[in-house]
Order: sequence, then C-alpha cells, then structure tokens
Amino acid sequence: MTFKEDEIENFLQLFDTVKSKIKAHEGCTHLALWQQKNTPNVIFTFSIWEHEDHLESYRHSELFIETWENTKIKFSAKPEAWSVEQLVSSNHNIFN
Repeated sequence: MTFKEDEIENFLQLFDTVKSKIKAHEGCTHLALWQQKNTPNVIFTFSIWEHEDHLESYRHSELFIETWENTKIKFSAKPEAWSVEQLVSSNHNIFN
C-alpha cells in the first residue's frame, strides 16, 4: 500500500487499534506490518491463514470492511494484494 506522506502515522495508529482483532480472527496464524526502508510511505501487511476460507471470511467481516474504508482514503496510489504459496523454506522460521 502506498500512503500519502501525511497519512502514514494515521495508518500506523489505525493498524495498532485493529491488529489484535485481526490476529484473533479465526484462522489467522500470523500478522505483520512491513515498511519499505527507502520509501517509508510503502507499507505491506503480511498475514498467514490456516485456510483460504478463513481469509475470505475475514475479507467479508465487518472488521475488514470498516478498516478498509478507513485505510483506502489514506492511499496515494492504487493498492495491490497477492495470495501466495510457499515453495521453499529454510530451516529457520523467521515468524516465531
């Protein structure tokens, strides 16, 4: 997500208020927020879900809809989202 410069802190505060609710949603096993080092207005959410149905349930939840409404007004560019599958993993788990 690419944010308007003056909306970065507002988004971080919003995320802080909803992160525990997102993590508590059925099937969410991991939630992280990543910020691009050299372009701080580019921020990624990264989540791991037990099953795709859990993610779809979250995407249709009131929590997601309200959070998305409050987030998308802060963008300076069209957001992108990807669903990916892990192909290779090292022995070290960075998500602990």
